[in-house]
Amino acid sequence: MRLPLIFAASLVLSLPAAAQVPAYPTSSSTQEITTNGASIHVRVGGKGPAVVLIHGYGETGDMWSPMAADLMRDHMVVVPDLRGLGLSSKPAGGFDKKTQAGDIAGVLDKLGIKSADLVTHDIGNMVGFAFAMEYPERVRRFVLIDAPVPGVGPWEEILKNPLLWHFRFGGPDMERLVAGRERIYLDRFWNEFSADPKHFDEASRAHYAALYALPGAMHSGFEQFHAFDQDAIDNRAMLAAKGKLKMPVLALGGEKSFGTQMAAVMRAGAENVSEGVVPDSGHWIMEENPAATVKLVRAFLDKAN
Repeated sequence: MRLPLIFAASLVLSLPAAAQVPAYPTSSSTQEITTNGASIHVRVGGKGPAVVLIHGYGETGDMWSPMAADLMRDHMVVVPDLRGLGLSSKPAGGFDKKTQAGDIAGVLDKLGIKSADLVTHDIGNMVGFAFAMEYPERVRRFVLIDAPVPGVGPWEEILKNPLLWHFRFGGPDMERLVAGRERIYLDRFWNEFSADPKHFDEASRAHYAALYALPGAMHSGFEQFHAFDQDAIDNRAMLAAKGKLKMPVLALGGEKSFGTQMAAVMRAGAENVSEGVVPDSGHWIMEENPAATVKLVRAFLDKAN
């Protein structure tokens, strides 16, 4: 049985203070936007050109709070939780990234936003890429951080990396294995993909483990990965039909993670790619080196203004 969204939210809000991540500015607000067969939990704040921040697996939109605090000084910042994750609803399907691009389009429509900059991380890169391919007129600039995109560039070679076994992990028996052990499962990601696991602190671990323990959340997370094969098919078809992305793209990699390989990946899917590296960081850039990440993103977005 699905947990009512308001009850799910109350569970998260009732966590002890030690289990909280940095808060969003008090000037921001949250709302539930129903679109495309899902209810998307969205944080909104600031005024100016719109920018959308999209999270990935192992986190929620809460990861972006330091970035949002900076950008809200002169941007309207929109931060959704992906369908099935965080405080968004847990629908039965729709985890292919083209469908989730439709979620983002629906959120922007409800907020009256015609175009925006995109800043994405991990699976957020994949949703952002599908959105930019489907709605190129709505994307001014695009920052992708530290994760490949299915079907783009050396995707098949990347899949051979033994660290990525979780791409194929899931199903009813696997869900039984991790039920009640979400923290153990997620610790593996936070430890192995960090330059220094201590930088993904206990408060963040407890916070996200509680969110991924909500009914349906782990299933939804597994479905995000299960959709990769379809995502690869969709992306190759869109590139063949439409060509590479034309808007300016910044491909950022963590120094101890994808590094400059992010730019190599994105040059197979975009024409105007700049590259950058987040120093002293693995995959979890907003936990490991938020100041450098914000500086790199801010400099790129400011070029448009």
